[in-house]
Amino acid sequence: MTPITYELIKTCKQTGARLGKVHTPHGSFDTPMFMPVGTLATVKTMSPEELKEMEARIILSNTYHLWLRPGEDIIKEAGGLHRFMNWDRPILTDSGGFQVFSLSKIREIQEEGVHFRNHISGEKLFLSPEKAMQIQNALGSDIMMAFDECPPYPASFDYMKSSVERTSRWAERCLEAHQNPTTQGLFGIIQGGEYEELRKQSAKDLASLDLPGYAIGGLSVGEPKDIMNRMLEYTTPLMPSTKPRYLMGVGSPDSLIDGSIRGIDMFDCVLPTRIARNGTCMTSTGRLVVRNAKYARDFSPIDENCDCHVCKNYTRAYIRHLIKSKETFGFRLTTYHNLHFLLKLMEQVRTAISEDRLGDFKEAFFEQYGLNQPNAKNF
Repeated sequence: MTPITYELIKTCKQTGARLGKVHTPHGSFDTPMFMPVGTLATVKTMSPEELKEMEARIILSNTYHLWLRPGEDIIKEAGGLHRFMNWDRPILTDSGGFQVFSLSKIREIQEEGVHFRNHISGEKLFLSPEKAMQIQNALGSDIMMAFDECPPYPASFDYMKSSVERTSRWAERCLEAHQNPTTQGLFGIIQGGEYEELRKQSAKDLASLDLPGYAIGGLSVGEPKDIMNRMLEYTTPLMPSTKPRYLMGVGSPDSLIDGSIRGIDMFDCVLPTRIARNGTCMTSTGRLVVRNAKYARDFSPIDENCDCHVCKNYTRAYIRHLIKSKETFGFRLTTYHNLHFLLKLMEQVRTAISEDRLGDFKEAFFEQYGLNQPNAKNF
């Protein structure tokens, strides 16, 4: 019995988007779904209770960072990641590969794995498919990601071809090394950059492993938005329709809607929490930088159309004061609002799918958000 299963509930007649449900050992969640990122076993400034209050159903944690601090052995001794962080809903852990390639300036990629330096201490480290599985098995996450290479954008066809072939071999090794197949599900990651031929090969290789879910990696790494959407339109139909489809590292409102229309079920991104700490908020009418001087005497909420407890109880002027004063409470308020905004957006997307009107919803949202304007500001 696979620990992760996907239930298709409805397909939107207007767009082809999927309404579904993913079942895991720690509960189920409706899709399409946005997953808040809790890199170090915490979503920055948020408590698990607050995440539940805003209807977060699954969160993501980071294998690489938890391996370095506090160490997977300590988390295992605590009873696993769920008990360690007091979160009884599903958890997805990434493989650590993205961090190895993005944080370490000095690294050596070999067939057996990657030699690199700890970005904190500078000590030499080695991460392989087997080690990534060992760490994630110890963490006890519901969904684990296969160890892959996330090549830079742009990359040559020859480099990308070699990388995709290596990622496929590494996925096989991850599957062989996986020690808890009845309690933890392993997802493969389709790579290939902007090359359709390589995306097709990667999808074929990984589908042959019959994993319980699949992700699309290597997008939202600097390529233009039209290339990302084109790759999604090409790649998603190559993925098994009976299993969850996960687009990694995407969290802007427009991309969540565009990805849902193209058949994606799961999304994650640090965007809403990262920009919140700079005083930038997502609102129903677009981007709002609450730390700006023009809000010093603005006693309205961040978003008049938002029903989160931040917008019900606090003003732009107060939140600006907190952010300018570097008070932690200000970061907490903007983070709560941004996460609530995206989770509510995905709830609206699911409702639109159920009512066969996601295309109309996109048009209205983009118009109100200002994304149909020339030189519109996004995130």
